[in-house]
Amino acid sequence: MTDLYNPPVDPLVVIYEDAEIVIVNKPAGLLSVPGKGEHLADCLIARVELIFPDALLVHRLDRDTSGVMVFALTKHSQRHLGLQFEKRQIRKTYLAEIWGHLKNKQGLIDLPLIVDWPNRPLQHVDYENGKEAITEWRVIRYRHPSTRVRLTPQTGRSHQLRVHMKELGHPILGDPFYSSGPAAEFPRMMLHAESLKLRHPNGGKGMKFSAEIPF
Repeated sequence: MTDLYNPPVDPLVVIYEDAEIVIVNKPAGLLSVPGKGEHLADCLIARVELIFPDALLVHRLDRDTSGVMVFALTKHSQRHLGLQFEKRQIRKTYLAEIWGHLKNKQGLIDLPLIVDWPNRPLQHVDYENGKEAITEWRVIRYRHPSTRVRLTPQTGRSHQLRVHMKELGHPILGDPFYSSGPAAEFPRMMLHAESLKLRHPNGGKGMKFSAEIPF
């Protein structure tokens, strides 16, 4: 993967906002938070703060993943949402285009993950030391030479969906870390955070936010 960082310059897409939270559609190729060095300073939270100066980080998406992200606008909301993530009360769904055709129409992946220290930030399966990582998947449609799937992570490990798809033998198209050969030859990683379901920090009302898939 090249170190060249050329984030997209599209205007920020705000899906929803109120006094407690703001929901945005993160573009692929943009870091969620700043990286090390001035050349990695441009990121989603910096762009959000230009419009919402009180924005606080709650969770992240990988640089090459697009889709729904929530930011808190108060410390109370940040704590409330953080606990929802910690207790696995927030439901996230992703859409991905993966290499090849899955034989079954749905399934569950239960493979523990840990950082691959010599090759970090890559992750890998480790049955002895890895942390629990569970992903539900369901086929949406078959194409040539790929399959579109909906992925629902039950846990939130780093690179979880990407490693799990690779371990199935069907890496996500365009994944700069875990795909190779023809599967890697795509202009972006075909992984999109499609929806996010949470309880509003003020009152606990259930809310669901979605972002249209861009590929």
